[in-house]
Amino acid sequence: FSVSYKEKKVGLGGGEVAFLRVPTYQLKNLAYGELDSNIATSPRVAQPMIGLGLLESIHAVDILNLADPDDENEDGISGRPSWIYQSGERVLGRFGWKASTASVRDQTISAFLTDMGLSTAENTMPWGDCTSEQVNCLAAPHGGNDAGVEVQKKFLDFVTFYAKNLAVPIRRNEDDSEVLKGKKGFFDAGCASCHTPKFVTSRDAKDEAHRFQLIWPYTDLLLHDMGESLADNRASGSANGREWRTPPLWGIGLTKEVSGHTNFLHDGRARNLLEAVLWHGGEAQISKERVVNMTPSERNSLIKFLESL
Repeated sequence: FSVSYKEKKVGLGGGEVAFLRVPTYQLKNLAYGELDSNIATSPRVAQPMIGLGLLESIHAVDILNLADPDDENEDGISGRPSWIYQSGERVLGRFGWKASTASVRDQTISAFLTDMGLSTAENTMPWGDCTSEQVNCLAAPHGGNDAGVEVQKKFLDFVTFYAKNLAVPIRRNEDDSEVLKGKKGFFDAGCASCHTPKFVTSRDAKDEAHRFQLIWPYTDLLLHDMGESLADNRASGSANGREWRTPPLWGIGLTKEVSGHTNFLHDGRARNLLEAVLWHGGEAQISKERVVNMTPSERNSLIKFLESL
């Protein structure tokens, strides 16, 4: 798997210039020959795992109240919920780049299977996601019991609990004058139309520790058309090839410290927060243009605000 980049120049207000990396991906030396022409590929960067239990505890009604799939208020924003069907029941997707998973537990089960090739009682395939063509993989020894289960319920419960309870970091410099100036720019540009600042979690949340809390995730957990430049042309769940779930922004200012890099977006093409903003299109086009037309000082303040989250 290889990636190459071409740079695209973007002019900014105040005479500044930014350069975006336009990626091209290639799969080479495939063990089973060329891929079928219908195969869709889309590289992914792992998302932060903080605050997941709190996001799961937001009442579905509060998320659905933000949806406007037909843009009835004519603001150019038409976020829509991601619906997933499980055992004939329709549930709201919240997790993953395209909100294709409904709960932290489901996300954990999927990760065990497709990332690690480990089966659970909910998905008893100890060979993982190997295809029927990979006969050696299917026949290889595995650690499953008679029912084909490798990850026992107790262990799955432990990992799910851990994933749901990783805390969100405390904000930094929230009273700094430049941060406050950037906060105003964030709202003036319309960023909060999708990056909804706050929610109060449900009084009836499954876990008592997550109930009735004021949280500041900066996401609406809805799907939005982000334009052709960010389109991966790969559907997932109920999201099409141009749609992405609004990623939470809490903790984003600590990306460098935690992950050792500042690569953003689904495939890491953006090398910093400004580049991530400049890749926005589709429903976010107007907001992106407002950022482009800011003065250098205003853009710097916007980035300082994001870094404070």
